[in-house]
Amino acid sequence: MRVRPFIILAVSLATAHNAMGQQHADTVLKGSTIEVIQSYKPQVRKAPKPEWVPQIPPADTSRPILNYDVPQQTLYYTYKSGALRPLALGKDSLMIPYPNYIKAGGGNLSTLYFDAGIGSLKGKNYETSIHLHHLSQKGNIDKQQSAISGLEATGVLHAGSYEWKGRLDVERNQYFFYGMDEHLPVYPSTADLKQTFTTVRVAADMVNKAQFGERKIIYYPTVDASLYNGRFNASETHFGFSVPLYFRLDSALTLVTVASASLNHLKMSDSATGNNLATIMPGIQLEGKVSGRALIGFALGKGGKFNVLPEIVANYKIPSTVLTLSGGWMAGVRQNTYEQLTTENPYLYTTYRKLFSGNGLRQNRRDELFASLAGSQGNHFTYLVKASWLNYTNLATYLDTGVNPKFFNVIYNDVSAISLHAAARYTQATKWSAGVSADFYKYYQGTQAYVWQQPTLNIRGDFSINPIKDLTVSAYVAVLGGMYTINYLGKPVMMTPVTDIGGYAEYRLGGRLNVFLQASNLLNSKYERWNYYQSYGLNVYGGLRLKF
Repeated sequence: MRVRPFIILAVSLATAHNAMGQQHADTVLKGSTIEVIQSYKPQVRKAPKPEWVPQIPPADTSRPILNYDVPQQTLYYTYKSGALRPLALGKDSLMIPYPNYIKAGGGNLSTLYFDAGIGSLKGKNYETSIHLHHLSQKGNIDKQQSAISGLEATGVLHAGSYEWKGRLDVERNQYFFYGMDEHLPVYPSTADLKQTFTTVRVAADMVNKAQFGERKIIYYPTVDASLYNGRFNASETHFGFSVPLYFRLDSALTLVTVASASLNHLKMSDSATGNNLATIMPGIQLEGKVSGRALIGFALGKGGKFNVLPEIVANYKIPSTVLTLSGGWMAGVRQNTYEQLTTENPYLYTTYRKLFSGNGLRQNRRDELFASLAGSQGNHFTYLVKASWLNYTNLATYLDTGVNPKFFNVIYNDVSAISLHAAARYTQATKWSAGVSADFYKYYQGTQAYVWQQPTLNIRGDFSINPIKDLTVSAYVAVLGGMYTINYLGKPVMMTPVTDIGGYAEYRLGGRLNVFLQASNLLNSKYERWNYYQSYGLNVYGGLRLKF
């Protein structure tokens, strides 16, 4: 029923008259009820849809496993979430069941495998975790063996609004120069062919949690130091720090300055050299329909060499679509440290004059102009396509010494390339997931005939599924192709493409005990990632994992 205008007017006049009468004398009004009815249509305000903007991930500074033919070690954990509780009840002290584990096993190739994690060392204001691991294997070729052992420990201390984090890494990697050409004699026949790398690294950083929210100034200082040792009395010391500073002018614009330094000193039996890099990068960061950042780095490197390093990236979400278009220009300097080079290829001849022929150690500059398109289809399928133009100065590549094919030298190459990257993934909740990625490089205008030992084609696919309760199964396939080297006649040849297929399975036998099986190179291929160094072949090992 609608209220007519004259009824509203009459009620208003009557109310005004009564109010005036009360100024002179008290008046008792009769009880009455006024009922106003109008039509009402409830509406629920739509929640704003977040705009996801892909960002280029930070450079990975962690040290990967040196041995190329050891499969990736994947750990699987079982986690039970606690019941939801109101915030008024305070801190939830519910403990995750079995925060510690021991995993051990063996297999063919005389494999010995051990892996353990301790995550129960924590208190009111601190948390600590420790990880121990070991893997040793031996093939059917003389001296074809490797052993990798390590310890990683992390800790977090909460002091008021500050959060202090520390990390300790200790690692030992042992290899043997077993590669040889059947057309050439073994040389030197009596030399010690063992190559051992050891690393001790400490790092710390600080976060002020009070700076989040509406704070205008945000900073994350980090510091790290390491000692890296190798053969022939090779020793490399490192000290580095980084201080990113953000000053938010408003919700859309932030001023950025990143100051960093990496100071290295390499000493060998026949020489020593410094290898330092200091950088400061001021710029701005934008948020909105068009987001991105624009920084200009000023870097001072080895021998006083000065570089200007732009980092200009823009992201635009195309309206009415799920597509994001990105592009930009990024430049950086890699120091080509002894640790970086021997991580890529552990079979380097590590005396300074052999390792760095010609002008010695050089730092590598990399420039990239790129454009990418990222999107999704529904809630499960995502994809990315990226095209790049790359230019390298002093790109480190590897060739054997010519006298002994067991050892490699560093060969620098000034070269340009066109690159295409494509990736896609489909994920169905926790049931199954599948993904594929591919990278293609076309090198041109290089100072060397080829980019030695570097693949121009890299394809990888993976698949994981939980077919039944308590069983996890995963598989992968990897292909590397387009690698060039020099044969025993001194002529450039293309190496046989690498194809590796493997998988992993783990089944929970009970509340605390799991059984696992891991396999790689199921084709039993004798492929060579580095010239003359055959892979182990079929590699299968398994064992048990106990949680406590």
